[in-house]
Amino acid sequence: MRKLLALSMVLLISMYSFAQFVHAEENDPELTSEAAVLMDTQSGAILFGKNEEKRMYPASLTKIATAIYAIETADLNDQVVVSEKVKEIEGTRVYLNPGEQVPLKKLIQGMLINSGNDAALAIAIHLDGTMENYSKSINEYLENEIGVKDTHFVNPHGLFDENHYTTAKDLALILNYAMKNDEFREIFGTRELQWEGESWKTKIFSHHRMLKGEIPYEGVTGGKTGFVDQSKQTLATTAENGQLKLTAILLKSEFKREIYKDTIKLFDYGFASYKSAQIKKGETFTSGELEFKAGEDLFVTEPIENGKRVVDDDGVLNIESENGRTLQTIELKPLIEKKPEVKKTTQEPKQSGLVSVNTIFGAVLVAAAILWIMNRKQKKNRRYRSR
Repeated sequence: MRKLLALSMVLLISMYSFAQFVHAEENDPELTSEAAVLMDTQSGAILFGKNEEKRMYPASLTKIATAIYAIETADLNDQVVVSEKVKEIEGTRVYLNPGEQVPLKKLIQGMLINSGNDAALAIAIHLDGTMENYSKSINEYLENEIGVKDTHFVNPHGLFDENHYTTAKDLALILNYAMKNDEFREIFGTRELQWEGESWKTKIFSHHRMLKGEIPYEGVTGGKTGFVDQSKQTLATTAENGQLKLTAILLKSEFKREIYKDTIKLFDYGFASYKSAQIKKGETFTSGELEFKAGEDLFVTEPIENGKRVVDDDGVLNIESENGRTLQTIELKPLIEKKPEVKKTTQEPKQSGLVSVNTIFGAVLVAAAILWIMNRKQKKNRRYRSR
């Protein structure tokens, strides 16, 4: 009987623990893609991650980095002379001819909208001359300007190379950074474009099925697809609903239909759970008797319900969900800036040895003069008495 009771208690505890676990995880999206991240486009808060820091092969999502690098480091009106090397390129093309002159902006459009590998190669050679120089320059740019931690690109298009890798988190950081640029945002959201080149005159269309409307989803603002055998399907998408702007990165899905389903799951989860808010410069916060303020205007991401703003004694503002998960951390400044203390000193300035010698010599002279005067007075007194 005791054994039966003990077994029953173990089963009850196990069922309760399992129920608690299911409850804690029931709202998280279940994805088939190997790696994913959902990030607030404005604040950078990570709202969901799956293997988001695992090294992966990005395929044509590389072109997002190539585009913003070109936009920020060159003149979009540059006339690019297409390199002979474009004849060797594999995969999707916009059919550039060697020697053809094409504006840089048009090449970026052909690269992002139609995923032209030849356009990406022409851009890289125009910017840096060789693939070696391009790789060095773009990696430095991504690290210094955007702050990626685990990305290394050796080409501008994403064709497979074992040394060409990134993470879902880094790709989201790159896309968020790029979305702040008006030129990039316009091209990234373009569904179709009339294309006129020396050897190809047509209308090019985005390959992204949600952006084109083939898979309807309200609020999609941009997208880029990718595929090579080693990467499988990759997808980058941005969307907004008037209260929140989201960035979704999905990597290594076996099937195209599944990666779009995963993207929709992420957006549904994000829009149903979170909202964007602003903290104005100078807004104050307290932690016990300590007071702090925001040093600049900031976007923050908060749960739609039961979110918390918690400030610790070091002036770090934590944006937390109901279950205590930290979505964002922000460093605040003390409300009253302490002025550096000036140490007072009563110590007399040190005198040089020369000054000390002069002082002693002067004192001796004064003493000698006094003695001489006193001696003269004594002699006069003696003469007066002798009369």
